[in-house]
Amino acid sequence: MSSVADSTRGAQNAPFFSKEATVAPPGFSRWMVPPAALAVHLCIGQAYAFSVFNAPLTKVIGVTQSAPGDWTLTTLGWIFSLAIVFLGLSAAFGGKWLERVGPRRTMFTAACCFGGGFLVSALGVYLHQIVLLYLGYGVIGGIGLGLGYVSPVSTLIRWFPDRRGMATGLAIMGFGGGAMIAAPLSVMLMKHFASDTSSGVAQTFVVLGVAYFISMTIGSIAIRVPAPDWKPAGWTPPVVAKKLVSSKHVHIDEALKTPQFYLIWLVLFLNVTAGIGILGQASVMIQESFKDTVTAGAAAGFVGLLSLFNMGGRLVWASASDWVGRKNTYFIFFVLGAILYYAVPQFAQSGNIVLFVLAYCLILSMYGGGFSTVPAYLADMFGTAFVGGIHGRLLTAWAAAGVAGPALVNYLRQYQLANGVAKADAYTMTVHIMALLLIVGFVCNLLVRRVNEKHHMSESQLAAKQ
Repeated sequence: MSSVADSTRGAQNAPFFSKEATVAPPGFSRWMVPPAALAVHLCIGQAYAFSVFNAPLTKVIGVTQSAPGDWTLTTLGWIFSLAIVFLGLSAAFGGKWLERVGPRRTMFTAACCFGGGFLVSALGVYLHQIVLLYLGYGVIGGIGLGLGYVSPVSTLIRWFPDRRGMATGLAIMGFGGGAMIAAPLSVMLMKHFASDTSSGVAQTFVVLGVAYFISMTIGSIAIRVPAPDWKPAGWTPPVVAKKLVSSKHVHIDEALKTPQFYLIWLVLFLNVTAGIGILGQASVMIQESFKDTVTAGAAAGFVGLLSLFNMGGRLVWASASDWVGRKNTYFIFFVLGAILYYAVPQFAQSGNIVLFVLAYCLILSMYGGGFSTVPAYLADMFGTAFVGGIHGRLLTAWAAAGVAGPALVNYLRQYQLANGVAKADAYTMTVHIMALLLIVGFVCNLLVRRVNEKHHMSESQLAAKQ
């Protein structure tokens, strides 16, 4: 009890944005923390909806249609790519900073970067300078994405040692669902601000930047971390630890020396690569697979359905992992995913659109579940003390998959079409390769073992680092 009391007194006297100031007082409900995490993740989830700006950004000069001097889609495509790259980089390097300064300062910094990135981008649209969009949304906004992504997750894991999967699923579900709010909101704002001389993009960027800054700042103010030695009421750590769940802690730098880190990196990379490319081409894929049957409107509904399963899978699969284990959950992803990818071309060739849609919905649920299950997997392997930093380093797998997945789908499709393959059959080779990638992921997951004790920190080392 003395350590809790000392922490409480320290929190009262500490600067507002310090790590010590976020220590929760006695009696604080841990269920107040997930809404704070969602306040951030629902905002940064807007990244999945950035494509709604692509067409209007090609008409900044022409307003109603592209004019000479307007940006092309290939030029604009780099904005999102830069944002994902800097998400991975900032998560990798900022995760260690997060462990030192705490979640409140990190989340507020994320709010400044993500909201500020929109304002810089608005200026770029107003001045028609693409470099400012690259800098604003791509670099500054991307840094906000990365810091905002990792900061609530490690905090939730500490609050829910009994339900790590469910806790991370709650937060990361918000990232998957943020686009469902951002897409219609952005379209509505652009229509509101549109005029004979403006497409309304710059004004929309300003409104979103301010709104996201306020929401993320509220989340940063509300966030709390548990006091040292805090445990949920009525819960005691299991006397006999599960095979792959450690009660010891591994430092961020030491985790990089273990084979487990790189195996889990590959597990995430292969799971994401197999899903992200399909997500980007879903509308075109279903229309080409069922020519003259699926309209553009129906294809848009298919994309929306995939987004729902992507979001729901983040909570459902992560929560399920609390019962079946993280390693077993990924086994399900890889085995079921490989079977579904192999079967999808047969569903298309037989004209069975129901099984085609159901297969991709399950695949995208496991794609989302891979994101939300991996933080708990890392906490099981390396302990909770530095899981935020370790998770940040691991997210470089997402950045790499964000390049590899779409490139694999797009270039293989182009190669097939150039060699006379019908559009309806152009994805067969691609999905079979996706199935092979998942089989490789199965092997990587199979090789994961308990972290060697030589990497564990002693109690004195842990106290010195915290």
